Amino acid sequence: MRPAFHSPGGKIQAFGFSQSDVFWACWLHFEEIVLVANERILVVDSSAETREQLAATILSPEGYDVLTAASGEEGFVVARDLLPDLILVEQVMPGMSGLEMLAALHDAGVNSPVILMTAQGSEALAVQAMRAGVRDYLIKPLSQDVALESVRNVLRKHWARQIRDRISERLLQSNRQLEQRFRDLTALVNIGTGVTAMLDIQQVLNLVAEAAVSVTGAEVASLFLVDRQTGELYMRAARNLDQKTVSTLRFKVNDSVIGQVLADGQPLVLDEEDVVRARLVFPVKSAVYVPLRAKGDVIGILSADNRLEPRSFDQQDVQLLSILADFAAVAIENARLYAETSLERDTLDAIMRDTDDYVIVIDAHERVLFCNPTAREAFSVTRTDFVGRPLNEVIRNPEIVTLFEKDALVGRSRRSEITLNRNGSERTLNAQLTIIGGIGRALVMQDITLLKQIDKAKSDFVATVAHDLRSPLTAILGYTELLQRAGPMNEQQDKFVEQITSSVQSITVLITELLELSRIEAGFNIDLEPVSLPAITQQSLRDLNHHLNVKQHRLEWIAAPELPFVNGNPLRLRQMISNLVGNAIKYTPDSGQIAITMWSEQDLVFWRISDSGIGIPAEDQPYVFDKFYRTERAVNEYDGTGLGLSIVRSIVEQHHGRIWLESRENEGTIFTVVLPRGDDAPPASSYDTPQ
Repeated sequence: MRPAFHSPGGKIQAFGFSQSDVFWACWLHFEEIVLVANERILVVDSSAETREQLAATILSPEGYDVLTAASGEEGFVVARDLLPDLILVEQVMPGMSGLEMLAALHDAGVNSPVILMTAQGSEALAVQAMRAGVRDYLIKPLSQDVALESVRNVLRKHWARQIRDRISERLLQSNRQLEQRFRDLTALVNIGTGVTAMLDIQQVLNLVAEAAVSVTGAEVASLFLVDRQTGELYMRAARNLDQKTVSTLRFKVNDSVIGQVLADGQPLVLDEEDVVRARLVFPVKSAVYVPLRAKGDVIGILSADNRLEPRSFDQQDVQLLSILADFAAVAIENARLYAETSLERDTLDAIMRDTDDYVIVIDAHERVLFCNPTAREAFSVTRTDFVGRPLNEVIRNPEIVTLFEKDALVGRSRRSEITLNRNGSERTLNAQLTIIGGIGRALVMQDITLLKQIDKAKSDFVATVAHDLRSPLTAILGYTELLQRAGPMNEQQDKFVEQITSSVQSITVLITELLELSRIEAGFNIDLEPVSLPAITQQSLRDLNHHLNVKQHRLEWIAAPELPFVNGNPLRLRQMISNLVGNAIKYTPDSGQIAITMWSEQDLVFWRISDSGIGIPAEDQPYVFDKFYRTERAVNEYDGTGLGLSIVRSIVEQHHGRIWLESRENEGTIFTVVLPRGDDAPPASSYDTPQ
C-alpha cells in the first residue's frame, strides 16, 4: 500500500501522477514525510514465537498489514504472488535460507525491500546481505523500538527511490506533451489573429492549412469548399501539395466518402483499413476530415492526411482540426460580409456623389462627417480636408448653421426651406434634418425652385380668380338689397331674391375654402412647435359653443392625464378640429350626442370624435375625403362645399399623421386622428373641461 495524503486541488493528477507520487515529490522537496502505516509486510521465520512477536506485538498495532510464512519456500511463494511492500526474513531456516529466498525472488522479478534477521550475526554475513540488496540488518532477540525504526526507515527510503525514478520519467513525458500543446496553441493563436487582422481570405485559408499540418503532424492538409452551382467540392487551399493540384482539383461530392461529412456534418477519421474500402479521389494511407460550418450549413471540409506512412489520428487531432475549421469558416463569412459591405459602401458613395440632392452629415460634436459634391459646390466648400472640421468652418451659409443650431437646442427633427443665391440667381431648397442615432444628424436638401414657381403661379391664379369673382358677387348682393328696398315684391319675387343671396353666399364660402385649401397644400413655411391638443380643442369648442346650444347637443370629452404634446401648427390644428366638430354638429339632429376623447400610446397621440348623426353610407365612405364630394343625403338636406374633410386630411398629412372613419347610416360617425408625439415636449396637463 502507498502512503495516504491530501492533494491540493488535484492539479498534479492531470499530468498522470498518483497521490503517492505527489506525496513523495513533496517529501523530496521539503525533506520531511508523515507515513500512515498501512503497508503490507511479509514476515518469514521458522520460529512461531518470532512471527507472533512481530505480527501481533510490534507491526499490527502500528497499522501494518502483516503476512507470515514459516519457511523460505513458503515465503518465496507468498512474496511472488502478493508482492508485499516489505519483507522481514530470518537468515537461518530449515531448507531455503533468507539470502537464498532473496536471490530467488530477485530472479523472479520481485524487488520488494528486505530486512534480514539473524541470531548469529557476523561481519561477513552483513557484507553478504548488503551485496544481495538487503536494506537493513536486525539482531535477535528483537527490540520493538529498533524493529519499528528499521521498518520505517526502509519503507521511507524505498518509496523515495521509487517516486524519484517515476517522477523523472513522467516529467520528461509531460514536458514533451506540454511542448506539443504549446506549439498547438501558438498555431491556433496565430490563426485567430489572422482571421481578425487579415483581409486577404486566401492568405487566411493558406495559414489554416499550414496550421493543420503543424498541430496534427500530418503530411498534407487541404481545405475544400462546396460550389453551390455545380455541387462539386473544389480545393481552395493546401499545404505540401503542388499549386497545379490546388488550382485544378474538383470532384463530385457523391463520388467520395467525403460526401458523408457534408451530409451529416460530423468529423470522419480513416485508418489504413478504412482507406482501402473508401473511394477517394487521391491515394492516402490515413486521413481525418472535419466540416466547415457557416450559419448552420456545411460549406466545406478541412482534411489532414498521410500519403506515405500511415498513422493513427486521435480525438485530439479531430478537436484541433475542428477549431481550425471554425476559424476558416469565420474568415470566409467575414470575407463575404466585407465584400457585401464594400459593395454597399461603394454604391452609397456613388449615390451620394452623383445625386442632385445636397447632403451634409455632422456628428454629435458639430463636426462635418460628410458633404457630397453637390453640396460642396453649392455652398462653396473649397477645402479638401473638411472631414472632422467644425460645421461653421466648412459651411458659411447662415441658414444651414442656424438650422443645425435650432435642432441642437430643442432636440427634435425639422423641415425648413433655405434660400441659396448662386451666380445672381436665387434657388429654393427644401431641407430635412434627421437625427441618426449613434452618429449625429443628416441634412438632405432638394432644389424645389421650379415647384415653388409653379405653386406661386397656381396661388396667383387662384387669388386672381377669387378676386375677379368676388367683385361681381358683391355687386349681385348689392343689387338684391336694392331690389328689396325699391318697393314691395310679391312672394315669388322674395323667394327668387332669397335664392340669389343664398347662392352668392355659398359661392363666397367656396372661394374662401378653395383659397384656404390651396395655402394648406402648399405646405408650411414656418417651424412646427409643441402644441397641446386639449388646449386647441378647448379653443375650438368655445368658438362653436353657440351652434352646440342652438341644436341642444350634449357634449362629452375626456382627455387622458399628462397627455403629451404634438409638434404642429396651432392654427392648422385648430382648423382641423373645428371642421370635424362643426361637421358633427351640422350632421347630428337636434338633442344629439357628441363625444371627444384624447389619449396616447407609445409615440402616438390619438384624437377621436363620435356623434349620433345621420352617418355615412358604406359605399360613400372611401370618397368622403375627396374634394367636393358629398353624399346624396348631405347634398339634399345640408349646405356645404365638400371641401371641409379635404382640408382636414391635408392638415393631418402635413403633420405626418393619419385619419380614418367608422360609420353606420342613421347611427353616427367616428373620426380618429393619429399624430406623432412631440420630441422632448412637456405633457399637456393644464386645460379646462368645457361646460
